Amino acid sequence: QVQLVESGGGSVQAGGSLRLSCTASPYFFSDMGWFRQPPEKEREGVATINSDGITNYAISVEGRFTISRDNAKNTLYLQMNSLKPEDTAMYYCAASSRFVPLIAGFVPATYNYWGQGTQVTVSS
Repeated sequence: QVQLVESGGGSVQAGGSLRLSCTASPYFFSDMGWFRQPPEKEREGVATINSDGITNYAISVEGRFTISRDNAKNTLYLQMNSLKPEDTAMYYCAASSRFVPLIAGFVPATYNYWGQGTQVTVSS
């Protein structure tokens, strides 16, 4: 049974940093990403990465967030710097067992495995 387990969320002040982790079991995936869902809003794509390390970022986080992966540890990361109150959301790790074209990377329905989410709260 596939499991994605996120960790690293918390509460920080604006300008602070957090690093989210997502450990996959029993195996890792080629195409993975981070999504977030602010209160009373739809889930949105934040960053994606494929097996070649090619990354893609939402405009709202580009230059502040970095997605990376450690294949040896089956772990996906999201380093979040210069956090803003509008980054407050539940953050989810997602994985696809199929190839994900770039154009579909930020579409939630593209991914067939999801973590339980980790809350990130940024205060002003």
